[in-house]
Amino acid sequence: MTENTQQPNNSTPELPTQYAPAEVEGPLYERWVERGYFTADAQSDKKPYTIVIPPPNVTGSLHLGHAFQHTLMDALTRRKRMQGYEALWLPGMDHAGIATQNKVEQQLAEEGKSRHDLGREAFVDRVWQWKEEYGGKILGQMRRLGDGVDWSRERFTMDEGLSKAVQTIFKRLYDDELIYRAERIINWCPRCLTAISDIEVEYQEDDGELVSIRYGEGDESLVVATTRAETMLGDTAVAVHPEDERYAHLIGKLIKLPLTDRSIPVVADTHVDPEFGTGAVKVTPAHDPNDFAIGQRHGLPSMTVMDERGNITVHGPFLGLDRFEARSAIVGALREQGRIVAEKRPYVHSVGHCSRCSTTVEPRLSMQWWVKVGPLAQAAGDAVRDGRVKIHPEDMSKRYFDWVDNMHDWCISRQLWWGHRIPVWYGPDGEVVCVGPDEQPPSGEGWTQDTDVLDTWFSSGLWPFSTLGWPEKTPDLEKFYATDVLLTGHDIIFFWVARMMMFGLYAMDGVAPFHTIALTGLVRDERGKKMSKSFGNVVDPLDWMDAYGSDAVRFTLAKGANPGTDVPIGEDWVQASRNFANKIWNATRFALMNGATVEGELPPVERMSATDRWILSRLNATVAEVDAFYEDYQFSKLSDALYHFAWDEVFDWYVELSKTTFMGGGEQAAVSARVLGEVLDVTLKLLHPVVPFVTETLWTTLTGKESLVVAEWPADSGFRDAAAEAEIENLQQVITEVRRFRADQGLQPGQRVPARLDLSGTSLAAHEGAIRQLLRLQPEGDDFAATATLPVAGATVALDLSGTIDVDAERKRLTKALAVAEKDKAQCTAKLGNEAFLAKAAEQAVEKIRGRLAKAEADIERIGAQLAALPGA
Repeated sequence: MTENTQQPNNSTPELPTQYAPAEVEGPLYERWVERGYFTADAQSDKKPYTIVIPPPNVTGSLHLGHAFQHTLMDALTRRKRMQGYEALWLPGMDHAGIATQNKVEQQLAEEGKSRHDLGREAFVDRVWQWKEEYGGKILGQMRRLGDGVDWSRERFTMDEGLSKAVQTIFKRLYDDELIYRAERIINWCPRCLTAISDIEVEYQEDDGELVSIRYGEGDESLVVATTRAETMLGDTAVAVHPEDERYAHLIGKLIKLPLTDRSIPVVADTHVDPEFGTGAVKVTPAHDPNDFAIGQRHGLPSMTVMDERGNITVHGPFLGLDRFEARSAIVGALREQGRIVAEKRPYVHSVGHCSRCSTTVEPRLSMQWWVKVGPLAQAAGDAVRDGRVKIHPEDMSKRYFDWVDNMHDWCISRQLWWGHRIPVWYGPDGEVVCVGPDEQPPSGEGWTQDTDVLDTWFSSGLWPFSTLGWPEKTPDLEKFYATDVLLTGHDIIFFWVARMMMFGLYAMDGVAPFHTIALTGLVRDERGKKMSKSFGNVVDPLDWMDAYGSDAVRFTLAKGANPGTDVPIGEDWVQASRNFANKIWNATRFALMNGATVEGELPPVERMSATDRWILSRLNATVAEVDAFYEDYQFSKLSDALYHFAWDEVFDWYVELSKTTFMGGGEQAAVSARVLGEVLDVTLKLLHPVVPFVTETLWTTLTGKESLVVAEWPADSGFRDAAAEAEIENLQQVITEVRRFRADQGLQPGQRVPARLDLSGTSLAAHEGAIRQLLRLQPEGDDFAATATLPVAGATVALDLSGTIDVDAERKRLTKALAVAEKDKAQCTAKLGNEAFLAKAAEQAVEKIRGRLAKAEADIERIGAQLAALPGA
């Protein structure tokens, strides 16, 4: 796309008196999509810029975390598009295996059915129907937010192309012996009836009980403590440290396991901490990962004592009990036998819960499929260490290395029906065949496919290249891989980032899937508290969009986005951003009504006023500043810089200072109108990536051109005018100081006061009209008598306040304020003169005292001048 060069018409464009986001945003977004602005061209000669969206769950809806990250990704992509890149922001959704299957199973339950009533094939068809009818709600919500994604390339992790990618990489990993099947301890959810990975387990502090149980008899007994008494039915040993003298006589001996007819050995293992508890631990290899490792080292049997729903399977009085019922019953039985040595309840400890349904996770020995992550994780770490991939902010690298350098093999099989089914067939004589996407599965009597599906993170780990057509060598893959930046929350650096790095480097011949990993914080409420339904502080961003407009939500989120740092957000801040959008709107209306234009070249510098030169100098400095912040992913700083430049310098100063010029008309008014048009043109372009709707409406009205989406990003021309900046800074000091004095005197903002201005010896003479206009200062009359004189920035402003203030009351007020300032100065001076204080205090505290001293001294000077200016002083 190229910027439309259509010239504006000669009639003055008009804007409504108020901005109405609800009337503008929807139609404007659809116009952008229809015109193909977001559709990338793989055949273009432009340099590519690619971001793939972290695929939201098909079951999901837009929450503030999505809105936050989408705003930042959209801003990056819009800017690069304006800079002339072939920008692709690729959208899509994740099939979300467990979450989606749960949704449909809940729907079936309402009909009095289960998935088993339908059978596997019919159930999967039902899930597809649910997806078409209810899934993807979030995609429409992304349009509300203004996401400039390429909808023509929308992908779904279960679509045909991505399914082929999944089967292809599974086959390659299998053939390279990086995928294997083995019986290991896994995290099992008795509610979802599937294995889940370590990173899908959420730990929370639960109230439990710690019971100490005596195993064995007399001198040949020991005490173990456990929070999971029900697992003792599967104990196959007790372990002690080999150097623990208390138990040296028992190592190698058998002791009686209570409530059973079994005896189990005492083994010596360095994993045991002799300083913790009794120094003896029960070993249940089938129900604890550490115990499983001990069992492997000592050749212990593994006894599974629970079924998939967490019910006891050991014959005896506890058979069929739920694990929690069994826990109470077993403790009761041990108590009756006098085996309970101590009980502690409540005993608060960390317990794992399924992140999908919050059920307590059960460690369980199970035959599963695994990825051997060693070499893959090594490559993922090396790509960051050698600089091929940058992590931003850099201090987040440690978390990344802590994960990839200590990663355990990854359990990838899930006992679900919805997902990518594992492409392995088992034959009648024990044959195992892994089938690639272009191969025919074995057929004949006795051949069956593995019933498990792959972990959702397996397919989403391929996202940066499978979405571009891999394993085929497509034009998209050639043009847009590797992607430029992955922008995502620091909380899924383990879930998703590391998996994409491993698979990308493996599948794409060592080319990492992105050049930069930009990690964000998490959105929190205005008090910094995590948003949670249980806390009652969850916000639906659509509610705020309805009330204040999408731009207001976007700007609020961007303004809080410091790299890697959590983002507090409250409704008051969204209201403030709405006010900013209104300010932009009103200032542009004023500019249009006063002839602001982008037509023609800028006038020569020598024809410009100092005010014109100042704002152009500040404009170019802002362009440079914003560009630097974008390159460093400093969204908060760039938003803050734009806010203060637009509101403070353009709207509050330049527009106000120009009013006198516009009222005067003539050549200077025409020059300022062109300068104001230029400033608004560039300012709206700079703001557009973050607040696209209001800026698009205003810019197209101002310029008559096609769209900001395809306009050219502004460049710093290098123009700076230090003299003009110094001159306007002095002007601002004069206006600010007199305004403060007026307020101190209790004068109304619109109240006119006679004044004499002495601007000789300064560069402010040309600004007398603006000074009088902005400060409501009328010319001195014949009866003028100065009652207050304010020296500021080399100028003198004498005011006649006779009859407007109570001089005695004002003198008392100022005298009291002067005393406060002098007291503060004395305290600060004393502290800064105290060597003991300076030796102990932090530098930050010392600087704070110095700042207070400087303020006190300035207040003393200011108040003293005001007292001297009062009549009768």
